[in-house]
Amino acid sequence: MKLFTFATAEKRAEYLWVLRAFDNARANYVVLLHAADVSRILEKISADDPAARLSPAEVTPLLEQLHVWEVLERSYDGTRAATLAEYRNRNFVYQFSQAGYQVFRAVEGVLAARTDEASLSRLALPDLLADMKDLAAANRRGDADAVYRKLGRLDATLSGMATRASHFYLTLGDLVRTTDITPESFLSHKDALLTHMREFNSDLARYTPRIAEAIVTVETTGTDSMIRLAATSDERVLLSFDQRVEDWRARWTGVTNWFVTEPARRSESERLGDGTMSAIAAVLALLRRVTETRKGGVSRESQLRHLGGWFAAAPSEAAAHALFDAVFDLGKPRHLSVMHPDSDVIPDSRSWWDAPPIEISRTLAETGRPPSPGLPARVQRNDGSVRRLREEQLDRQRARAAAARSLADGDAYGRVLGNAETDVLLSLLNIALTSRVPVSGRVDGATGSENGVKLTLSPHHESTTVHTERGRLLLDGMKVTIR
Repeated sequence: MKLFTFATAEKRAEYLWVLRAFDNARANYVVLLHAADVSRILEKISADDPAARLSPAEVTPLLEQLHVWEVLERSYDGTRAATLAEYRNRNFVYQFSQAGYQVFRAVEGVLAARTDEASLSRLALPDLLADMKDLAAANRRGDADAVYRKLGRLDATLSGMATRASHFYLTLGDLVRTTDITPESFLSHKDALLTHMREFNSDLARYTPRIAEAIVTVETTGTDSMIRLAATSDERVLLSFDQRVEDWRARWTGVTNWFVTEPARRSESERLGDGTMSAIAAVLALLRRVTETRKGGVSRESQLRHLGGWFAAAPSEAAAHALFDAVFDLGKPRHLSVMHPDSDVIPDSRSWWDAPPIEISRTLAETGRPPSPGLPARVQRNDGSVRRLREEQLDRQRARAAAARSLADGDAYGRVLGNAETDVLLSLLNIALTSRVPVSGRVDGATGSENGVKLTLSPHHESTTVHTERGRLLLDGMKVTIR
């Protein structure tokens, strides 16, 4: 869901215009854009919106943020540098990511959608029947390209018909349930609406058995061979041949489920016909209610007008309160569950008009929900810094391991130890000296290990000296052995 963040961000209008510039360039077969290119395209496509004309300096942070949200992909373009100073500066170009382009098209589709363009695709049924006949003929000939085209067209036509039917009945349900539409506007469209649904239902009932017979004819020509021919001409090279076969088999199963009825399952065309008849009945019921309301002269609007007149004609404020209590029945219930410091003084039976006010939170007043601390703040992670610190840590560990191996390969005496070897030696001495335990007044030898290197500290009849780059390390009566 991070991809959709630009649609709700503070500068969502600017982000949307920047993405529209990339979409415009994509239509002209230009994929990579610099900030200056985006600014130049915005000057051409935003003639009606001067606020969308952004300079390259204003476009650059927008591009960077869209890259963080993974809507755009970023790459380096050194060819734009004319001087060494420009080459040292960042010259980034951007392009749509695959998921980012889909998200942009989804947002644009929502913004461009119109709820009054709902309709049923009645004319698609004859095309389906003709395509079925052509598909059977192409399968008999073994024409892979023709089979691929016809199957793809069948799948696209059925998907479009299902989408339009779903949109139409969703809009029709909102029309039946809403109270915003006026009787005049409904009566002016009811004839066209009923005619449209009846014609669609009639064509659906007429073409469904013919399309089902055509499906049987296609299957007699060989379903497996047809699917393999379509997969052969499928140009989705990133999918294997078996994956393409399974995809086309699933599509053909969807086509048959639309029109072929089985004993344990009804076809989608029958369900669509039942939904159409139910929608016609709902429209007729709404028409009957609207007609009865117009004949009787009583509607929700007239009722509210009469009630408003009664409030205006009330002789006193107390009479208006009494009328309000009788109409809306909100006199006695205490709907807000809020503790009052003087709850014993205010009984529940007292009216809201007489009870003293209490303080409530703004959240409770605006939403009806008690206030809460809310969700925890988002953890801001700097993945680049974390990765850099981890690499530095690994480098230090590798260097320390190399110094430990060098210290183990050579003796601590008779040579000068480097700084890294000295650090390892001091660390091993610290471990060894910490583990020494006095027994009977004498301290025996001790050992310490690190990075696979073991140091043994043992008593010696004389003092020993280890030479390092930092100076000499004197061990009084002790000797170290490293292996």
